[in-house]
Parts: sequence; structure tokens; C-alpha cells
Amino acid sequence: MVDEGATILKFFLNISLDEQKKRFLDRLDMPEKRWKFNPGDLEERKLWPEYMLVYEEAIQKTSTKSAPWYVVPANRNWYRNLVVASVIAEKMKSLNMTYPDPGIDVAEFKKQLLAE
Repeated sequence: MVDEGATILKFFLNISLDEQKKRFLDRLDMPEKRWKFNPGDLEERKLWPEYMLVYEEAIQKTSTKSAPWYVVPANRNWYRNLVVASVIAEKMKSLNMTYPDPGIDVAEFKKQLLAE
């Protein structure tokens, strides 16, 4: 995909074990969030250290110069959003995009419209 000109941005939104616990408790406490709770997640939490090791290995092995991973602290949504938006904005600036040529004489059409 990169060879064809695609830009690839990969984000790993990393929350702490404590933040995950808080979010699970919020889901149980708030009826409008309860649908998000999965009882199986409690068993999976016990494997947190193993998950972190596997995530770290996967990120290291799949991060490349042309498609790097951005590991984003995500305990706070506002900060997560700021980091992701900043990376996207910087990448877009680096693409040096320009508007396409309209294929018309803009000045001439503007002159005609202003003469009305």
C-alpha cells in the first residue's frame, strides 16, 4: 500500500490496568453503559501482564519507517484525542497537498459574475 502512495497511521491506545478497572466499574454503575460490560473481561484482566508483553512485541515487530505505531496514553480521552489529532494534522501537512487545477480561467469567470 505504501508503495502505491498510501499513508498508514497506526495508533495503539494504551490505558492502564487501574483505568480499565475504573471504566468497568463505571459500566456497572451506569445503566446507559452497562451494555458495554462483558463478564469475560474479568478473567482476561488476570492476563494483563501477558497481554502487555504480547502487545509490546507485536508493536515492535510491526512498526516500520513507512508505517510506524504511535503508542498513545489513553487514560484521559481529551489527551488521547489531542495526540491522535496532532499526529494526523502533522502527517497531512507533510503531504504538501494542493488544490487541483480547476481547469477554467477563474479570473475570467469571477469578472463575469462581478459584472452582473
